[in-house]
Amino acid sequence: MTKPINTCVLGVGLAGLTFHIPFVLALPDLFTLHSVLERNPSSTHGKVHDRFGVAVKIHRSLDDVLADPDVELVIVGTPNETHYPFAKAALQAGKHVLVDKPVTSSTVEGKELDELAQAKKLVLYPFQNRRWDSDYLALKKLLDLPSSSPQSLGDLVEFESHFDRYRAALKGTWKDKPLPAAGQTFDLGAHLIDQTLTLFGKPEKLTAFIQNVRGLGSPEVDDTFTIYLQYPAGKPFSNPFTAILRGHILSARSRQLRYLVRGTKGTYIKYGVDVQEDQLKVIDAPASIFKTGYGLEPESLWGTLDNIQDDGSIVQSTWPSSAAGQYVELFKNLAGVIREGAPQQVKWMQSVSVIEIIELALKSSKEGITITL
Repeated sequence: MTKPINTCVLGVGLAGLTFHIPFVLALPDLFTLHSVLERNPSSTHGKVHDRFGVAVKIHRSLDDVLADPDVELVIVGTPNETHYPFAKAALQAGKHVLVDKPVTSSTVEGKELDELAQAKKLVLYPFQNRRWDSDYLALKKLLDLPSSSPQSLGDLVEFESHFDRYRAALKGTWKDKPLPAAGQTFDLGAHLIDQTLTLFGKPEKLTAFIQNVRGLGSPEVDDTFTIYLQYPAGKPFSNPFTAILRGHILSARSRQLRYLVRGTKGTYIKYGVDVQEDQLKVIDAPASIFKTGYGLEPESLWGTLDNIQDDGSIVQSTWPSSAAGQYVELFKNLAGVIREGAPQQVKWMQSVSVIEIIELALKSSKEGITITL
């Protein structure tokens, strides 16, 4: 039996306690939660014990983590501006690394880390977990339908993907500060861009509008973005195609729009977001991710299809999000890559391409130009 991977999670905030530690604990055959980086524990045994009743070693500094010979894998779940220096230090110390999104604040940094990991023969894995969202899996299944299916959208002409919310005040955290990789485009846009590039590839042109619409905090920290990605005829469809990625901070809705997809044979509309984050915030035991109902959207959030008929009439149907969201699959793949040399399902340079699009979007918005890639 393969030995579980000794893992240290850097940071025990939202990222660590919600998106990383539950999965490491839930997969004891693949991982051992050896330790965490918690600089100033507020309780005797730290936040992991307080939340899950598990006692783990607590490191007070990154240097202590890197000097620990038992740590094989470092998960970087700290504030955005630390992702690059912490990942670089971990690789230099001979550790495999999983890096939360955004993986770096620049393309140059991302490429440097890739070269370092290759030189060290270490696994460098980007945490693009929303490739395993239930709504995204449902969308992929819809787009994979043969053109002969009565529910097929045909060739797409426009794709809208949203992460909207209503938040009138600042959060009062590091996310409000003008630091590297700050703002909603880096934070939420990284997910939307990754999903879009995975589905459709690299666009030909890009136009973006990125703002601080509330006028709160630093004007350098955006809270709203709209990014247009333009694809020419023949790539990926026979007709010209536009992907529109949006994140608005002042969207007052009971159900937020998630996808609006228009094709030559129909339209798909989907509201609501994947339920895993809300579930992970409140689970009392990591094993809960394997219980019936985890990751499953309620039927009220399933998408709706309108398909054009030969006589010009419209037939409406429901497109179910029948596959549960499964962030755990990313961790299973990560373990397979480290222990067995399995193919990496989310490649590092794919996430670097996300950072490149973000950089170009910021340039487009600042200069008021459309950029040809």
